[in-house]
Amino acid sequence: MAGIGVRLNRIFSKNTITTNLIGFGYSMVITIAPMFLVIGALIIMQQLLGYAKVDYASRELCSCTILYIFIFSLTTAAPFNAVLSRYLSDVIYNETFEDILPCYYVGLMLNILLSSLLGLPFCIREYLLGVELFFVFISYCGYMSLVLVFYSMLYLSICKDYKKISVFFLSGMVSAILLSLVLVKLFHMDVIYGILISLTVGFLVVGCLELALIKSYFRENSGKYRDVLRYFKSHWQLTITNTLYTMGMYIHNFVFWSTDMRMEVKGGFVCMPTYDMATCLAMFTNITASMIFISRVEMHFHERYKAYSEAVIGGRGADIEDAKKMMFGQLAEELMNLTRLQFIVSVVIFFIFYILLPKIGFGGQIMRMYPCLAAGYFILFIMYAAIIFQYYFNDMTGAVMTSVTFCGVTLGVSIYATRLSPLWYGIGVVAGAFTGWIVAYHRLRRMEKTLDVHIFCNGSILKRGKGRKPSNLVYAKGGTVDTKPERKH
Repeated sequence: MAGIGVRLNRIFSKNTITTNLIGFGYSMVITIAPMFLVIGALIIMQQLLGYAKVDYASRELCSCTILYIFIFSLTTAAPFNAVLSRYLSDVIYNETFEDILPCYYVGLMLNILLSSLLGLPFCIREYLLGVELFFVFISYCGYMSLVLVFYSMLYLSICKDYKKISVFFLSGMVSAILLSLVLVKLFHMDVIYGILISLTVGFLVVGCLELALIKSYFRENSGKYRDVLRYFKSHWQLTITNTLYTMGMYIHNFVFWSTDMRMEVKGGFVCMPTYDMATCLAMFTNITASMIFISRVEMHFHERYKAYSEAVIGGRGADIEDAKKMMFGQLAEELMNLTRLQFIVSVVIFFIFYILLPKIGFGGQIMRMYPCLAAGYFILFIMYAAIIFQYYFNDMTGAVMTSVTFCGVTLGVSIYATRLSPLWYGIGVVAGAFTGWIVAYHRLRRMEKTLDVHIFCNGSILKRGKGRKPSNLVYAKGGTVDTKPERKH
């Protein structure tokens, strides 16, 4: 991430209103622009194609399909992203760039295999419940295309090509809008099919552009496919952490989808539109936390972490201690700054939403659920920042504990919240994120106190191996030492 930090430092160093706005815009482009491009494309297609004139049942089927495509493509990518990101960082550090293509192919195969196996039963059930086969096929293609997009984004993010990711999404969404106009206006295709086919093609365009760029960057292939699989085995904690964190973000929605308040759509789709919309608004309220965190970590903490690492390699004991204090001081400052800045942004967005949204039709139950969910997602993004810091210090056990606690508490409290009034429906997210944050903060404080042990005492003088245990007798007075290993009993 150091490349972003250098550029942001150059922008913000001038310390003017204009440069601050430029820095804020640049941060937004490199973090959350793709999401807004997809949302914008959907809104434009709906306006141009007369989506509002489509019957209610078809609109809900289309909305649920798009919702499921996004949620489950993100969920099925979660077990692989963190591990592969760590593997890529190690490869780049060792400068063995020929190992990147084997990593890409193995990860893509595993991700596609898992996504397809999980998606097929649902599609079969959807068809058996009366949804047209062509609609099922297009939905499945859109789902698999988005899986390719999210997976390939990981590699371009590692390469710091955030701007090209945004450009690719812009190209794909423009293609989707133009194609939808051709299909609906020229060939008189049904609006729902036109939107789904166009989105699928748009995602496929993005995925192909990402794949082409990755292939242009990395031309050599070492063929070390087994090393990638062994890496999954040795870093299984990353798989659990990222999977449970992603599940925790949506598991409260799944809970409400299973209640009597849900809306059943043709083909086995279930959703709760009011709660889902309130969740979406809550996420948008706090999504800038990712931008703020990446920007500040790139600009400040990364340098402190690098200085500590260099001190460990060749510094004096006093230098190491000073670098450690400065690093953890910076860590605490970044968490506090993230909380303060995001609180200000979230409050401003909250009041804007609360005043304007009821005037355009988003009121009633949605706005009753929204405040609690907004508070929950505020804490959730702060918690994830703490998880990232745990990754920095290789505290995999702490990261697993945080994600398990977050997901488990969110599930349990959300089940209980279904009995409460709509005002408290989001209390599961609040409780889960806050509990996860407490665990993560406790682990970081523990890491600060025991970092020297973690850094200097985790090695082994003797190489570990399997076999017979050597004799524990090292000296015999007046005799010879039996060096023959004793047999284990």
